[in-house]
Amino acid sequence: MLLEKFTVTDKMGIHARPATKLVQAANKFKSKIHLGFEETKVNMKSITGIMTLGITEGMIIEVMTEGEDERKAFQTLCELMERESIGVSAKAIS
Repeated sequence: MLLEKFTVTDKMGIHARPATKLVQAANKFKSKIHLGFEETKVNMKSITGIMTLGITEGMIIEVMTEGEDERKAFQTLCELMERESIGVSAKAIS
């Protein structure tokens, strides 16, 4: 399993547009992919799951991958988070 923490930097948090991009990217992989906030984790392949977290600016979230293509999935999703200004990697707080 691979895990990375991010601080959400988008002023609107993770709303429908970035959530859709995350879901589309996650669905390209066979691995289990989760997005977590505090004690809750949801399937990142589900827009409904992501939207139920109600992620806003400043929240610390986790991206977790596990499975046969976990490394590629992890790399792709972490790059997407940073490239789309959804979040900034927060390794220092891990």
